[in-house]
Amino acid sequence: MPGAFRQHGARRPIGRGWSCVLLAVGGLTVGPAGALAASRDVASTSAYVQADYTLVRAIKAHLPTSQARLVGLLGQVRRECPLAAAGSPQDPESTQLSDELIGAMVLNGGRVDLQAVRAFTATVKPLRWSNPALTSTIQAYAGKLRTLSRLAVPPLCADVRAWAAGGFRSLPTGTIRFDSVFMPAWVGAGELPSQLTAYERPQDRALAGRAGRLELLVSEFEARAVETYGELMNALALLP
Repeated sequence: MPGAFRQHGARRPIGRGWSCVLLAVGGLTVGPAGALAASRDVASTSAYVQADYTLVRAIKAHLPTSQARLVGLLGQVRRECPLAAAGSPQDPESTQLSDELIGAMVLNGGRVDLQAVRAFTATVKPLRWSNPALTSTIQAYAGKLRTLSRLAVPPLCADVRAWAAGGFRSLPTGTIRFDSVFMPAWVGAGELPSQLTAYERPQDRALAGRAGRLELLVSEFEARAVETYGELMNALALLP
């Protein structure tokens, strides 16, 4: 579960059009360099669409386990640090702790997806397109997933208790450090930029459509996780 409560902006709508890779314009032909770039674009697109589909399929299959892990996190908070933030203010520090809570949920729920995420990022790392913006978008997305896969679940109860012990005047350094890495890397499951359609073969287009439908199911799970987030905030007596 790479991202919770957030729908990724690059999800593509159903019924997309697509354009051919090789165009004959004004009688011009594609030279060797252009043909090589076109061939690489098609190959990279095929590899990426397959990797994206494999990732979201794994995440979808793991949703029951992810849900169980979120329930487990809620139970842990209720046992180990109930109402630990009682009497705390609603300020930028409480917001940072709520961000840490979100990170704890995302990483706890997503532990089961680590193998799939690492396989995805390894596949995507060497892929390149003749469109630099497309390459940058995809590599940035893969880089964020790589960052998330390397983050440890933060010690939420310990950090909230430490904040309370200091009279809610200063956050633990671990909270600040965790948020500074987690928040910029927090992304949703699946990334299919619209620029890919220019290089898709029919089978790639069909697979991308299947991936998109799986992403919607994952997004629905993430939306439902908002309820667990509220329960965790209440269990801690933490204000957002």
